[in-house]
This record gives sequence, structure tokens and C-alpha cells, in this order.
Amino acid sequence: MPPKCCTLWNLCPSSVISPFYGEDFYCEIPRRFRQLAFYIFDRDVFRRASIIGKVAIQKEDLPKYHNRDTWFQLQHVDADSEVQGKVHLELRLNEVITDTGIVCHKLATRILECQGLPIVNGQCDPYATVTLAGPYRSEAKKTKVKKKTNNPQFDEVFYFEVTRPSSYSRKSHFDFEEEDVDKLEIRVDLWNASNLKFGDEFLGELRVPLQVLRQSSSHKAWYFLQPRDNGSKNLKPGDLGSLRLNVVYTEDHVFSSDSYSPLRDLLLKSADVEPVSASAAHVLGEVCREKQEAAIPLVRLFLHYGRVVPFISAIASAEVQRTQDPNTIFRGNSLTSKCIDETMKLAGMQYLHVTLKPTIEEICQSHKPCEIDPVKLKDGESLESNMETLRQYVDRVFNVITKSGVSCPTVMCDIFFSLREAAAKRFQDDLDVRYTAVSSFIFLRFFAPAILSPNLFQLTPHHTDPQTSRTLTLISKTIQTLGSLSKSKSASFKESYMATFYEFFNEQKYADAVKNFLDLISSSGRRDPKSVEQPLLLKEGFMIKRAQGRKRFGMKNFKKRWFRLTNHEFTYQRNKGDPPLCSIPIENILAVEPLEEESFKMKNMFQVIQPERALYIQANNCVEAKAWIDVLTKVSQCNQKRLTVYHPSAYLNGHWLCCRASSDTATGCSPCTSGLPANIQLDIDGDRETERIYSLFNSYMSKLEKMQEACGSRSVYDGPEQEEYSTFIIDDPQETYKTLRQVIAGVGALEQEHAQYKRDKFKRTKYGSQEHPIGDKSFQSYIRQQSEVSTHSM
Repeated sequence: MPPKCCTLWNLCPSSVISPFYGEDFYCEIPRRFRQLAFYIFDRDVFRRASIIGKVAIQKEDLPKYHNRDTWFQLQHVDADSEVQGKVHLELRLNEVITDTGIVCHKLATRILECQGLPIVNGQCDPYATVTLAGPYRSEAKKTKVKKKTNNPQFDEVFYFEVTRPSSYSRKSHFDFEEEDVDKLEIRVDLWNASNLKFGDEFLGELRVPLQVLRQSSSHKAWYFLQPRDNGSKNLKPGDLGSLRLNVVYTEDHVFSSDSYSPLRDLLLKSADVEPVSASAAHVLGEVCREKQEAAIPLVRLFLHYGRVVPFISAIASAEVQRTQDPNTIFRGNSLTSKCIDETMKLAGMQYLHVTLKPTIEEICQSHKPCEIDPVKLKDGESLESNMETLRQYVDRVFNVITKSGVSCPTVMCDIFFSLREAAAKRFQDDLDVRYTAVSSFIFLRFFAPAILSPNLFQLTPHHTDPQTSRTLTLISKTIQTLGSLSKSKSASFKESYMATFYEFFNEQKYADAVKNFLDLISSSGRRDPKSVEQPLLLKEGFMIKRAQGRKRFGMKNFKKRWFRLTNHEFTYQRNKGDPPLCSIPIENILAVEPLEEESFKMKNMFQVIQPERALYIQANNCVEAKAWIDVLTKVSQCNQKRLTVYHPSAYLNGHWLCCRASSDTATGCSPCTSGLPANIQLDIDGDRETERIYSLFNSYMSKLEKMQEACGSRSVYDGPEQEEYSTFIIDDPQETYKTLRQVIAGVGALEQEHAQYKRDKFKRTKYGSQEHPIGDKSFQSYIRQQSEVSTHSM
């Protein structure tokens, strides 16, 4: 496999020779890779890139650097060292008797095929040269060129006569081999046939000493291509500088799903364990060195099985109960915070792109100065003009965020609702805590980081230039403060120029917009809509409705009414403030869809479908119609009886106008067209995530055992806690001990299965096969380890 690589760009001025990147990259790597490479480029003012150097870490060396900050010397990059692919080669030493009776030996070299050759400048037309080389000879031959393939099938045989010494006789055949064959080698070079004036490109080589024929007259194996020595080793290693990396490399072997059932079932019931601190998932967060380690596989596993909301709700509620000050709620790097961060990253990426990407792209393209620090102003720039430009940018970003509530994924809304409820219940005297509990995630941990570093969230293809980066930093700071709803916002800025700039946004309309947005994204998808003391108003206004026909002989005419939507119900009355004439509970809304104009010869109509009838409504314009459809769909999208099909036209004169069905209860004839994401579809392998969790438990086994000791200590000794046990959250020692015993048993069973798999693999593995070509250093290391294990076992 080719080396897996990461590219880092040096965008610093020429005077800065020690750039700091501080960026994280997460990528999937095929199991059979050979090295992980990091390339450093320099980009000039014209955005032209020139390569500086690289760091290449061999696969077998990755465990040495796992999760450790390490400085690596940069290496020179040249075409002769950038190789990949493998070659299938066969050697055969044949004994031939000439007409005169003299015995000679001919070497048959067969090039069968190659796989995974690199594509150079968009094309690959490979050929191979085969050379028999020794101290006093070098004879080369060449295959045909294979056009447009990086997996060429050559299947060509080349014959070389092996020179024998004058003392040769039949009896000294093996002496002949020891004297001559040990000094000869076959070298195969792969080339890309190029039409460029610089000549053909080198793709890699392999060298096979003919002593491989000592035990047998034939040899057939796969070989990895290797780089060739071009003199670069003479360069001083420190010439190019160094790169500091922290590489976290994990490799898991995933068994069939049945193998993980005990551990997976134990994890999935974590949300139902009382207290949740005694659950297997919470225990994982306690023993891992970093909460992020536990959060990533846990969130992915729970998302896959639809249990992420109950689990996060449970651990969030427990954390809120341990919080004493509402101003510090969800401010630490707890398991709850990390799990919510990971959920937003997985489920909210599309939402983030739809909301922010057009505006961020326009800001990057316009490239207008927005510096408001008087000390940093450039010659010719106006502070007032920059402030006005920045204010417009902030307004645009603020508006797209606060109007995006209907697009927020359901799973995020459900989590925000649980945070809101837990905070409101714990701090009943603080009316703002229900907002700050949600804003600390959606603004501080979701939108603000994406604005600050858009390339990390794929909002921009590259790093932004310094001026644009500064503009985005100022926008991010302002948006973060607007979303925090803090009472003294100007005081929250360390810089006086930011406090001055923020005076533009001290109007109440900004706080109201934030609260309305937070109300919407934290009121959707609730299981018990009456759990909030006061209904949350989501939208209201005049529209025209058609009578629903609740009276058998009533007139079904059109009337103007004041409509009002809360998170509890959808109502209408004659005028604003009047008692409701009709109330539709949110749980009774089965679908909200447009109504075809032909039904009543009226535009901008939509229908609110209920179990017994449909309410037909005309909005003032198409924009208002869409806004009502979106918010009604959003607030009702988790209703269990929502329809999948509906009638796009009305039921008039004894039949549906769309499908002509005569029964007013006939099943709909068109699929519901709501575009809101009721569920996020993610490509997650539940077994793989369980295997990752097993690996974490296994690596932290000593901490699991220490936690068991802590449970025992607390159960029998009611006194000051030992310092070594104080880091664990243990609310119920007996229940926690029970869970720990089950976790250790499940991990032990999987460990035995892994050990058996390794033994079986070691027995059936052949070095030089297509799966494990000669030259695979990581496999050689694996063979040594397994041999040592086998010897130790014996």
C-alpha cells in the first residue's frame, strides 16, 4: 500500500521559521500500509507551493510514538524515495547440458505481475528492467510497456547464463553455488514510460540475492518495492528542521457480532443503570486517561443503536446534580461535554455546512479589512469603516445562525432539551440557566470554533490568509458573546476595542433572537411535551384558514384568524389575545405539507394533517408558508404516528382531487415531502466500536482493578477516602463493583478470543505471500513477537 500522508502548509512570513500548527487530523488507514508520512510545504504570496521536507514513520515504529509528543527530523523528498507497490517474482535455476557434454546453469527470471504502482502525473505506463548483477558482470533485460494501468500483468521470462569457475565439476555443484551464486543478485526496477524530456520516472526496485536458491532450485514470492540509494543520506539530518507530532495509532481486529454481545449489551443498558455512574459506559470514562478516548467510540456505538440521547441525558443529569454554581454548568472537560461534542461533530456537520458555508465563503472571497484594534491598523485603513464592515459580517452570521433552528438535527434537539430540563430543575431560581446550558454547546463548542477555523470543519478547502483569519476571529468572539447571554457582556472582553465594538449589539433584539433560537432547538423531539412549566412561543401571526368541518352541517368557508404555535399546541383565535377557538396538541400533528393550488384556486396554502381531518391554511406569501411548514414540521417531527404518505390535494365533493379516491379516510397517494432531517444516517460499524471499547478497557485493566479496590474500600470503611481512590466517581460502591466484575469478565473472554486468533494466524501465515510480501518489516516484527510468545508458552 502507498504511504499514508498528511500535508502541512507553512503560511508564515519568511522571517518566521518556527510555525505552530496546533491542528488535529483523524483518518482511516488501510490495515496493510507501510508508513505514515507528513509533508511540509511552503506557499508563497502567489499561492505556489514548494516542498520543504517530510517525516516518514514506519508502521512497525508507530507503537513507540503512540500518544507521545515527539520531535522528528525532516527528510529530503526525492522521486527515488517515493515508492509503493509490490511485485510477483519467480526464479528458477536450471541445469543444462550442452552438445559437447559441458554442464552449465541458466537462471530463469519470471516477472508475473505488479500491484499498487503509483500514478505519476495522472498516468501509469509501467515496464520493468531485470538485471543479473555481480562483482564482475551486469546484464539487463526489459519487459514490454503496459499502457494505462498501475496493476500490470507482465508474465515474461528472462534467461541468464550463470558463469561457473574453472574448477567446476558435477561433484562440486554445491561448491559452485557457494562460490558464485552468493555473489550474484537479481535486481528488478520498475519505471513509468514517460514522453517528457526528463526521461522515465523511477517507481521502485527490489534486490534478490541468488542465495535464496541454495535450498531449492526455484523460488516464487511477492516483494514490496523499495527506494534506491541516491546519495541523499550524505545530507545533514538537521538541514531542513524538525516537526513535532503526537500520533495516536490504533489497530483493531473485529470479530463476528456474536463475540461482542455480552460487552455490547452491558454498554447499551448504561442509560438505565441507577446511578448512571455505576454503568459500564461511565466506568470507561472514569478509567481512560482522556475523556475524549472514551467519548468517541461510546457516542458512535450509541448513535448506531439509537441510545445516544438517553445515555447523554442520564450522564448530563448526574453532572448537573453535582454542579453547585449555575455559572459553571458544563464548563469542564467531562464525559458529558466530550460526548455532546462528538455527537454534534457527527450528527451536525451537514447542518453546520448548510448554515455557515455560504456566508463564510463570501467573507473569504470579499477579503475586506476588518481590523478594529487601533494598534494593528494598517496605513490607509479607517477604523470606522472597518467597524462597519465587521458589524455587517457579524449581523449576517448571527442571522443565519438564529434562523437555522428548523434545520437543527433531531438528535441534537433531543439532547439540548434534556440539558435544558436538567438545568431548569436543578437551578429553579435562575431563569437563564435553561438557555446557558444549551448555548454553552451550540455557540461555544459548535458555531464559534467553526467560524474561527473553517478549514477544520470543511467549510473552506484551505487555511485562510492572515487578514481573513483575523476577521473570522473577531466574528467568532462576538458571536460567542452574543450566544452566551451573559449579563455584563462588555466586561467579558479583555480587549477594550472589543468592548467598544460590542456596543453595536447591546439591543434587546439580539438577546430575544438568541432565546427564540435556543427555544426552538431545545423544544423539539421531547417525549413529554408538558414537562416544561411554561409553553414556549415559537411563531404567531394572521393567516386564512378553511373551516375543518367539525360540525356536520357547518359552512366550510375561509376566515382570517390569529395563529399561535408553542411547543405544546397549535391554536387559532379571532384576534391576538382572544381565547382560542381551536387547539391542536402537537402530538396530534401527523404531517405538515403544501396544498396544491388547484384545490381551492388559492396560492401559498398548506395543510396540517390530524388523525380525523386536515386543517387547510393560506399564508400571506410563499416565504411565510415555508416558514410555518418548517417550524410546524420541526416541532412535530418526533411524533410516533407521523405519516409517510399524504394527499397533496383537498377532499372535495366526495373524493380526493389528487387520486380520485372516494373515501375521506383513504391512504395518501404521495410520499411526504418534508426535507427536515428526522434522523442522521451515519456509516457506523457497531462491532468495530465495541472492539475499540474492549481495547480501551484492556489497556486500562490496572485502573479497573484499582476501581474495584476503591469500591471495596468504600463499602467496608466509612471514613476519609484514600488519595489513590479519590479520582473515581463512585456513587454506589456495590452497584459499581457489580458492573466492574461484568466488564472484566467480558474483556477477559474477548482477550482469549484474540489470543486464539493470533495463534491461528501465526500458523497459517506465509512470508512472501500476496498478503505479506517480502520486505514487510511490520510483519517481520509480528513474526518475532509471536515466536517469542510461543517459546515463552512452551
